[in-house]
Amino acid sequence: MKKKSASQSAFFKLRLLIAVLLCFGAITLVLFAQPRTPSGQSDNSQPIVRAQYRGVMPVVKFDISPPLRSMKPLVAKECTKAQNEEEGPIPLGPVGPVVRDTAVQRVLGKIGIPVPIISFDGNSNLCGCAPPDPNGAVGPNHVVTMSNLHFQIFNKQGTSLFGPAANNTLWAGFGGGCQTQNAGDPVVLYDKMADRWLLSQFTSGAPYLECVALSQTNDPTGAYYRWAIATGGGNNFPDYPKAGVWPDAYYFSTREFAGGSTFVGVGAYALDRAQALVGNPNPTMVGFLAPPSPPYVVGDGLLPSDFDGTTPPPVGSPNYFVGSEDNNGPYGAPADALTLWKFHYDPMTPGNSTFTLTNTLPTQPFNSILGLCGGTRACIPQPSTANKIDHLGYRQRPLFRLAYRNFGTHESLVTNQSVSAGTGPNGEVSGIRWWELRSPNSSPVIFQEGTYAPGLTDGIHRWMGSIAMNSAGDMALGFSAANGTSPSVFPSVFYTARHAGDPPGQMTLGEGSIVNGTGSQTAGGNRWGDYTAIVPDPSDDMTFWYINEYVPTTSASGWRLRIGAFNLGGGGSPTPTPTASPSSTPTSTPTATPAGCQYTFTTGTGSIVPGTTDTGNHIDDGDTFVALPFPFSLYDQTYNGVNVNSNGRLDFVCINEPLGYQSACLPAPDNQCPYAYTIFPLWSDYRTDVVGEGCSTFASGCGIFTSVSGTAPNRIFNIEWRAVYFADHTQTANFEARLYENNPNKRFDFIFGTVQPGSDQLYVSGVQGPNNAFTQDFCNAGPPAAGSRTYTCAGGGTPTPTPTATATATATATATAAATATATATATATATATATATAPPRTTPSPRPRGTPPPRP
Repeated sequence: MKKKSASQSAFFKLRLLIAVLLCFGAITLVLFAQPRTPSGQSDNSQPIVRAQYRGVMPVVKFDISPPLRSMKPLVAKECTKAQNEEEGPIPLGPVGPVVRDTAVQRVLGKIGIPVPIISFDGNSNLCGCAPPDPNGAVGPNHVVTMSNLHFQIFNKQGTSLFGPAANNTLWAGFGGGCQTQNAGDPVVLYDKMADRWLLSQFTSGAPYLECVALSQTNDPTGAYYRWAIATGGGNNFPDYPKAGVWPDAYYFSTREFAGGSTFVGVGAYALDRAQALVGNPNPTMVGFLAPPSPPYVVGDGLLPSDFDGTTPPPVGSPNYFVGSEDNNGPYGAPADALTLWKFHYDPMTPGNSTFTLTNTLPTQPFNSILGLCGGTRACIPQPSTANKIDHLGYRQRPLFRLAYRNFGTHESLVTNQSVSAGTGPNGEVSGIRWWELRSPNSSPVIFQEGTYAPGLTDGIHRWMGSIAMNSAGDMALGFSAANGTSPSVFPSVFYTARHAGDPPGQMTLGEGSIVNGTGSQTAGGNRWGDYTAIVPDPSDDMTFWYINEYVPTTSASGWRLRIGAFNLGGGGSPTPTPTASPSSTPTSTPTATPAGCQYTFTTGTGSIVPGTTDTGNHIDDGDTFVALPFPFSLYDQTYNGVNVNSNGRLDFVCINEPLGYQSACLPAPDNQCPYAYTIFPLWSDYRTDVVGEGCSTFASGCGIFTSVSGTAPNRIFNIEWRAVYFADHTQTANFEARLYENNPNKRFDFIFGTVQPGSDQLYVSGVQGPNNAFTQDFCNAGPPAAGSRTYTCAGGGTPTPTPTATATATATATATAAATATATATATATATATATATAPPRTTPSPRPRGTPPPRP
């Protein structure tokens, strides 16, 4: 049964543990007095630590199974999962100083992310237990998932080929604890170098074993080599085992408890890969123990590196283990850092193997202790229930996997950890700190890191992540997401990503959903996770597969696995995402490409739909980022957010302030950057920060306000300006832009309400795309009359530029000098408006000194 202990007793156990270690001296450490300086990043005085060598671990039993497809799936006995995750302190709040997270990303990336290629359910909670520990691996033709306490084999179309079956089905007929116990914490890996599958889980009763099954062939439904390997001589319960594939060995880490209850440190093991692949009955498995002296050196576990890609590590490279240290955590870490351990396995002389902490790499400040938890596991709010689910950030360790890739020019390791990101609109919010390490063997360095936390803007908690890279250097992060109210988000499975070369520390793409949750976990404890897995598809080394959990129907503990795949280059997605270009802004800028279509517009008499949500834009000449409730396409790009500008623009790519008050006829010349991918509902010089005067005519004062009309998948996002002019605070301008969901013609509207004269700048309305493609309604000294415009972008090409557009009864369209000739080369305009490819000459108002606006109360 699952073991529990009161969290209040954890500190006493920790003190007792340290006393036992000091008194008995059963574990030895060699501490070198000299400071270590492994990289330019690390110059602290933490010493090199060599773990205790425990020799070659005994193989208790070996055999070869029948083909799995011929075996009868076993049914897991209810609530047989066992673990010691309750062992260890859960602080009431940060123990040390909380320093502002300087690596935080507060908003969604602006470039659209492809939708999943496929998404399907895995096994449900067949054991009546929690947490499920969802993970999986992908081969050329199969997807294999494991959880507590079942596994299942699918083809890549989501068809089940075997299972769900209790995990100990793999050891049916084997005898001993591996057959009779089904204790959990499973891990499945695909060895792409050998085209084999490795599945493992632990036993929870003495003698304590790690049960390992390795497929004889590339068929996961075939026969398996099976081993039962004793951990700590069979005396140490190997909690939280994690594994990785490396050329010389299969590496494992454990969190070891002597006698099943006393934490004695982190175990590290190397199972000789060459011997295992040929079914050696007694393969060499070297073991080490890194004791908690001091406790923060090992924290709550270490992750072994897992090889991705086709280029193996340089010959002789050690396997890398990584841990995390947080000076807000419970173990007294002196600073925020990652620890890098090197495991060198010597197959010829196993006694010459070493497992050494060689580098402690300082990170940007992060806080792993989510105060919402209050010293418990009740952390993340859910809709329609007071029950909260686990965050696990307080566990001082990174989350599965530690993904390794050799790009030839450099080697990279990526991993992540759940953290507290700071204060969002509803209070404290969870985020995910992720890291990329480079040059791990020569001069280790944290190449980039970021805290992904759009919840600081939208209030949604994101946690329990897994991260990996593909062969292009793109990085994908999958995670759980949820929130109780404002907004209500059932526990869901989301993902985000970045392209190689994007601004460092930023997930520049938006968010995709493997599944939107439809239920909450109402009882059965708070457990969630404890880990998930994102893996690249070896068939193309570009597609990512992600395995996590969600709750289909509100229930006590009705979790279910969900498996999905996506390709950042588009793959099977109907809306491919372009590669982003590096820029100095926090988010990526799309590469300029042909506009793909030419916007035209028609006039109407629509009225403003009042905005109900204040964006916080109360400023003179400034932008505020707003997350869109749905992806919106403009020309050839798709966006998940937009910068709403006080001067009447929607800046999708670049914030063109200061000096953005100097409106100009389209195509507008570059300001701080090009006006590519900008919508101009009514560009002029306004202020949204004035209190009183003309702003008093608006019930909520001046600002930019939003609302949503309709229901998915046909919603409308309304963005309303309530402003006065810089030149005259008594005169008002009220207008709106409306963005449409899933519109095949990329529709948006402008609504002009009461717009009084009063600006000393031009009034400009239209849209501008890449390569100076544009469509302009007017560029005048006076404001427009009340009315509306509907813009659409049908067709696939941009018209050939013509000196003067022909007036017809259809909508206005203006051309670009860089346009490509198509069959519809003549742009047209409404009968009531003249459109020209170049605006008529006019004198641009001169810039003038701008005083500092009074502070807004």
